[in-house]
Amino acid sequence: MNGLIAHFPYDGVVTVNRVILKPGYSVDDLQERVAELCENVKTYHSDTGFIGGFVALNSGEISNEGSTIGQAVESSLKDREALIVTFWRSFAEHEQSHRSDSFQPLFKQVLELCENGNEEIAYNMLWSGQAYNRDEAKAAREAKAQFAA
Repeated sequence: MNGLIAHFPYDGVVTVNRVILKPGYSVDDLQERVAELCENVKTYHSDTGFIGGFVALNSGEISNEGSTIGQAVESSLKDREALIVTFWRSFAEHEQSHRSDSFQPLFKQVLELCENGNEEIAYNMLWSGQAYNRDEAKAAREAKAQFAA
């Protein structure tokens, strides 16, 4: 299934930037600079490979149910770490977007905030999907009960 990101091709590319804010910078600083960068990408690259994206901020919460590395209570990177995730038709189109004259100055402004520099990793999408609606979930549970061994 591939329906979480509308119009994302089955062989699309996901890029992930991990930003750790330098001391002295705030989440507001990050949001402002990333918003300008994202607006640029949407304006100039929506028709050259950009599909969509999101920015997520570390909430500080750590799942003890989903973690296998101890029982931590809170992440030390709360409100300092963000992920910038973008979706592209191809890696080549992503790379071309970063070469644009309008992108580079905005990108450098974001990098000024980063304690960790920047490493943007590209991933090939293997799966994405949305949750079932109430009726679909009920039907899925009934099928599992009837047919699962």
